[in-house]
Amino acid sequence: MATMNIAILGECMIELQQANDQLTRTFGGDTLNTAVYLSRLTKGKDINTTYVTALGNDSFSDEMLAAWNKEGISTDLVLRLEGKLPGLYYIETDSTGERSFHYWRSDAAAKYLLEQEQSTDLLNSLMAFDAIYLSGISLAILTAASREQLFTFLEDFKGKGGKVLFDNNYRPKLWACVKEAQEAYLRMLSLTDIALLTFDDEQLLFGDETLEECIERTQGAGVTEITIKRGKDACLVVTAEQNVFVPALVADKVVDTTAAGDSFSGGYLAKRFTGGSATQAAHAGHQVASTVIQYRGAVIPADAMPTI
Repeated sequence: MATMNIAILGECMIELQQANDQLTRTFGGDTLNTAVYLSRLTKGKDINTTYVTALGNDSFSDEMLAAWNKEGISTDLVLRLEGKLPGLYYIETDSTGERSFHYWRSDAAAKYLLEQEQSTDLLNSLMAFDAIYLSGISLAILTAASREQLFTFLEDFKGKGGKVLFDNNYRPKLWACVKEAQEAYLRMLSLTDIALLTFDDEQLLFGDETLEECIERTQGAGVTEITIKRGKDACLVVTAEQNVFVPALVADKVVDTTAAGDSFSGGYLAKRFTGGSATQAAHAGHQVASTVIQYRGAVIPADAMPTI
């Protein structure tokens, strides 16, 4: 069996989180979280996960690369930029496990991923992959010119048979205005094969009042497989064959909802890439997410991973 190569494009940041009087430092970012869970869940299954981003030449960046390699994630397409650093974010978590974020990322290395001399070679290398996954945050951190360059590349990639996977992850503060974000998302959806959408984000960005509005817009853009995540409620899987609600799993305890959606995507894609149906993939996504929210931070201990 040939190895399936999946590239995940985005940004990893330094993560700070307060627990009682203890401040802990780890690393995280929506697409990196998904890459970790996908890599763990597909270990030994002829699936290679590659993370694509830009970092600095600093010690934090060195630690990130070492951690990703330890997780079995390929870092061959990570660019190192002189004079730049990774972004940083701080997580505040309330008594119910809900979190809020504070970011320092306006000049982070990942913003300049597609503006380097090596960027053309990077995109040429990506053309050989089977699938590329990215998120709304992956789009938002790029300059407008880089975003347009990415869209052009994805058109060519899809035209040559590559699969494009998109998680909406909408963060208003990262966009100049709602109109800019809406236009970028609609362009992205027109290039997407599998969309993993958080309904709250769709409502915030497009003002949807019903799931039908979300489905109509996404299918109208050409997406053939859609999963609409709704937190603790059942997600909705939409394909050409059927629309199916897949119940979420009730966690024993909710400690921290950080990376709930990211880990769902990791579980979903792991099951999908190993032969599962979209409905089976949604069950796997719920299983992973319900485990992750019982631990603090974006990435849980490897020995706490569920079997999907």
